[in-house]
Amino acid sequence: MAEGRNFILRYWGLLRGRSTVAMGIVAGFCFLAGIIFWFGFNWVMAVTNTEEFCIGCHEMKDNVYPAYTESIHYSNRSGVRAMCSSCHVPHNMTDKIIRKIQASKEVWGTITGKINTPEKFAEHRLHLAQREWKRFKKNDSLECRNCHDQSFMNFDKQQPPGVFMHREMLQTGKYTCIDCHKGIAHVLPEIENLEDISPALLEPAMRPPYNHAVTTQE
Repeated sequence: MAEGRNFILRYWGLLRGRSTVAMGIVAGFCFLAGIIFWFGFNWVMAVTNTEEFCIGCHEMKDNVYPAYTESIHYSNRSGVRAMCSSCHVPHNMTDKIIRKIQASKEVWGTITGKINTPEKFAEHRLHLAQREWKRFKKNDSLECRNCHDQSFMNFDKQQPPGVFMHREMLQTGKYTCIDCHKGIAHVLPEIENLEDISPALLEPAMRPPYNHAVTTQE
């Protein structure tokens, strides 16, 4: 016991001094702590971006995940998938950290049982969807553009409404992906009194005549 105490006192004396040895010890500890923090931080960011983590709570697994598994983002002819974090977590590190902090509210919602039943989730679904639509609109559908680049789209393989809207995006920048692609991976929330709402409020006003029946999700 005495030897251990003497060992601690010896190195404490070195650290209190201004010797090169003391500075080296401090620098070494700081460097080691920085490495541990950096790897730990990146590990946490990576784990919380996995699909398994996202559907770890039954609110997500039971309410939104089933519809996602039926979408083209989950399974398609090319095998290229967009996971939850591909669309709901920014790829830029600064924005990603901000989004992770914001997500703490969702954890609190799980703890307090705010949307822990299908009925409660349905009640809040429109609000949750509108919050995400607003975020996509604000950042010009950045998460969509991380994978999709309209400047390389083949318009010959698109339906007329898609050709029109994508050209409008390129030429005027008036629209963004989320303006048309709401519900591409999840079931759209129910909107009360939908028949009383003007179509101009639901779709961009500048649309040519076309047949909705021939449009596709792609």
